[in-house]
This record gives sequence, C-alpha cells and structure tokens, in this order.
Amino acid sequence: MTRDPMLPEALRISRVVRETADTFTLTLNAAERGGFFFLPGQFNMLYLHGAGEVPVSISGDPARPMYLVHTIRAVGSVTRPMQALEKGDEIGVRGPFGTSWPVERARGRDVLVVAGGIGLAPLRPVVYHVLKHRKRFDHLVILYGARTPADLLYEKELARWRGRLDVELDVTVDRAEADYRGRSGVVTKLLSRVSFDPENAIAFLCGPEVMMRFAARELEQRGMRDSDIWVSAERNMKCGLGTCGHCQLGPVFVCKDGPVFRHSRIAPLLTRREL
Repeated sequence: MTRDPMLPEALRISRVVRETADTFTLTLNAAERGGFFFLPGQFNMLYLHGAGEVPVSISGDPARPMYLVHTIRAVGSVTRPMQALEKGDEIGVRGPFGTSWPVERARGRDVLVVAGGIGLAPLRPVVYHVLKHRKRFDHLVILYGARTPADLLYEKELARWRGRLDVELDVTVDRAEADYRGRSGVVTKLLSRVSFDPENAIAFLCGPEVMMRFAARELEQRGMRDSDIWVSAERNMKCGLGTCGHCQLGPVFVCKDGPVFRHSRIAPLLTRREL
C-alpha cells in the first residue's frame, strides 16, 4: 500500500541525545513499519501535534533503516517544543523527500566533506556510507567548523573518525576561550591544510550560505571544477512537495529540485536576496 505523502506517520522515539544547549538528536524506531529507507542528503517533514511541522535532514546511517535519526536545532515555535520530547514519545514523519548527495559519483575519487554548524548533520550519512564502503573511495577529508567548542556536534563520533588511519579530519571553532587547545578560525581556512587531487575529487558542502560560497571559491582556487562541488541549500522549506511555493528560489523549488544541488546551478541564486 502506497503511503500518502501528505499524511504524517507516527513513529516512537527510542533515544534522545542532547548534543548542545539548543541542539538534540532523536532516534525513531522504524522497525514496526519495516524500516525507513533513504538516501544521504534527503530530509523528512517532522510533525508535532499542537506545534506544527518542520523539514529536518536525516542524519542517521542509510545502512541501518530500522533506526531513523534526526538532529534538530531548537530555534522556532515547532522545534523548541520538540526539544522537550523524551524516549517513548511519538512524532509524526513524512518522507523521505528531496535529492541526495551523489555518492556514486564519488567512487574512486577523493571525497571532501565540509560542514559548518548543524550542517554536519545532513553530511553525516555521507561519512557513514563512505566508511562502510571504504575501499570504493580514495582519500576521505572531513572539515568541520562550529561557533564555539560548546556548539560542536557528535564529539564522540568525531573522536572515533579522527582516530582512523583512513580519514583526515580537522575541526575548528570561530570563537574559543584562551584555554581551548583546538584550532580556531573559520572552517574555510582548513582547506589550505589538507591534501587532495583536485582533478579527481568531489566535495560536499553544507552550512551557512556564506560558508559554502567561500569554501567553493577556495576549492576552485585549488583547481577543482565547479561541477564537482555539491551543496545543500536547505532553507524555507515547508511542505516537502513543492506545492506551497514557500521554498521557491528563482526557477527552482528547494524541497523538490533539491536540497542537494550542483554548486554551479545554485550559486547564482544564493547571492540574490530578492528571489
């Protein structure tokens, strides 16, 4: 039986992780419905009774369909009440929607994952996929930046990735106290520290638009083709199906034509405020 894409399906929360002061991760039990299959980069619409509905990227492992994972930042009238949810509560889910990161295009190539803030969440499924099929890919570079050390997501997981010999990972923060021992500065500065083959690399970027813009510029200066740079342009999505027009960006609908776009397609639109 085909599910109605406009009808939320109730799933029960099996785990809640408080990532930072305003960010949390919900793991939903999808076993009763036979699993929840998705592609890296896709998103769901999450519905909370009495509060409303919001689009949230799927941040779990595509190879573990019995567990549906979303990392959410509590910033609005819907996500703030979601922050109070606990294990055993239910939440409505519609999806998955949208385009995905082109991981198959990355086979046999260097893979650069560049994330800013909560932008690491939509990119985490890419990392899971590459690590699961590690021999299919060449060099894996993960660059991640946050506002402060307290805003870093998935710290235990970052430590595990850093400990692997087949991963190059670097982390930076915009602002830090004097006793912070890690790197400080914007994430785009990390690009000058890493080695990759620009002729045989593909880059996946997600974060604030200004971060993606400058990261793409730096990658092009390093010799990468703009056609090998992909970005997630999640913004203003509301229905997930392109019917409400809320996410229209010039000629594209972010929820239907994206949220993952080739940078060369979306870059001219991101810099025009009136679209």
